[in-house]
Amino acid sequence: MEKIIKAGRSRWKIENESNNVLKNHGYNLEHNFGHGQNNLCEILLSLNLLAFLFHSVLKLANSTYQRLRQLNGSRRSFFNDLRALLKYFWFETWSDLLNFMLDDDSDKPKTNSS
Repeated sequence: MEKIIKAGRSRWKIENESNNVLKNHGYNLEHNFGHGQNNLCEILLSLNLLAFLFHSVLKLANSTYQRLRQLNGSRRSFFNDLRALLKYFWFETWSDLLNFMLDDDSDKPKTNSS
């Protein structure tokens, strides 16, 4: 019985952490997507969840993305950088965008944490 309880609590913790990220860290899941006709809210929710999945896979499998997130700090800051860059520049591939951001970060002055 104790194993079942631990498994349930672990699953609950993972679910709560994911929901917290979706609501408070750049995915704006609490936003009302019901402004359109018929199925727009379901489509926008699905795209939002797909983006979360995509970023989760990148976090596990892509070293460039991992490095950028480490340099950038918060998801919100990362998303703001993405939004600004994509507003003004065109990138052929996702890799081109990430590499551009990494190159840009290497030119920034380093802060002394001591």
